[in-house]
Amino acid sequence: MSDKKLVAFGIFWNGVQLAVNQSFSFIVKLVLAKLLFPEQFGLVGMATVVTGFIQVINELGVGAALVQRSEKDLRSIHYHTAFWTGLVFSVILFLIMCLGAGPLAASFYNEPQLISIIPVLSLGILFGSVNLVNRSQLIRQMNFKRIAMIDSMSRLCSGCLALLLAFLGAGIWSLVLNSVAPVLIAIPFYFKATGWLPKLMWNKQAFKDILGFGVYTTGSNMLSYIYNNIDYLLIGKLLSSAALGVYTLAFVLTDTFRSRIMAVVDRAVYPFYGKNQHDYAMLKKYYLTIVQFNCMVVFPVMIFFCVLGGPFLLNFFGDKWQDAIAPLQILSIAVMFNMMVSGNTALLRGLGRPGLEMKLQALKAAIYIPVLIAGIWFYGVLGAAWAVLINKLITLIIAQYVFRKLINVKISYSELYSSLRPPIAASLVAFMAAYTASFAGLHFLFAGIFLFLSYFLTIWAFMGAELKLLIKKIIPA
Repeated sequence: MSDKKLVAFGIFWNGVQLAVNQSFSFIVKLVLAKLLFPEQFGLVGMATVVTGFIQVINELGVGAALVQRSEKDLRSIHYHTAFWTGLVFSVILFLIMCLGAGPLAASFYNEPQLISIIPVLSLGILFGSVNLVNRSQLIRQMNFKRIAMIDSMSRLCSGCLALLLAFLGAGIWSLVLNSVAPVLIAIPFYFKATGWLPKLMWNKQAFKDILGFGVYTTGSNMLSYIYNNIDYLLIGKLLSSAALGVYTLAFVLTDTFRSRIMAVVDRAVYPFYGKNQHDYAMLKKYYLTIVQFNCMVVFPVMIFFCVLGGPFLLNFFGDKWQDAIAPLQILSIAVMFNMMVSGNTALLRGLGRPGLEMKLQALKAAIYIPVLIAGIWFYGVLGAAWAVLINKLITLIIAQYVFRKLINVKISYSELYSSLRPPIAASLVAFMAAYTASFAGLHFLFAGIFLFLSYFLTIWAFMGAELKLLIKKIIPA
């Protein structure tokens, strides 16, 4: 099967995974939000900031290194070395989380419950490394169908368990289980999918080969994680767990949705970028197509939240989440700007430029963090949302500078706009349609249907022929 066909299959099956996961995740969060309170969501958000950062360190860039290496440079010893290195490191980090990070986080946030929550969440760190090599092998094979099936099944099972616990009165522990269970459930299925088992082998040169790429990737991932989660850290510290719970819901509905869409496509195209890293014309064409695809999918959802976010939250989640309305609307606009440079991280890594990626993350963090602190200090959760919006605009400017000046894949503003003209035009039409319907007093669900219908009709008018070809490529025969 050709690389292009594999990419199309990858997007399709990752898309199936996303659709299943997002749909069920929304149902789970809807039920949990009705049963629990913003304070409980905020507590889990505080704990997740800590465990998530350690998880980034735990991976050591091993997965990215295994995927990026060429066939001739990758031997079985690399897999065994990666497995044992990751496992030993994860045990060390788990002990640090239980004995040190939990009490420190509880003291930092002044929330004693974190002492017991963080060790349980850290089970994901302990067992996450077990899946790393098997998952990397499936990505190298571009076997995204199998990954989609395993991940979707794991999340479905964990979601059902979380709902059961919530109905039984487990409270915050239902949220904790929903976060950590998918990793544990997936372990036997990943081993069965690859048929690979670790042998008691470790090689110093293989370790250096993996870490040579992985150090930069890990550094970049650490900066990226801080950059993307510093808002959670500061809101939890400067405001309260209830404020963080409100912000978390708005962020999950918008930016988390964006990140999952981008992960779907990035997983599919990253191996392709690595294999074709010297064909700059092809990389440019694929990158612009990917950005256009991402925007077409995400823009209508963000327009919906921007115009109809208020009635949506109040009707589905209840009055106790009213404070999340304004942040939801602001973050929706921020996500739309961010989608205009979606996929640039995968491209930089595919080009073998993790060092440049790390420097860019450091630059963006240096600009973003002071703006975020000022926003939270003076305007609370709303200020944090505005800071995120400003940050996404700066990200767009920096990314375009990189494409024009620092790498061999040259993309101008006019080329980017030309690619994004259909989703931008359709978004404007959908915005006016939804706003008019809402102003006329139409129920928000019918206004939403009107929004999506007008959006997709406009998209079809712009590029119906292209979409037909795309559908034929993506949907497997």
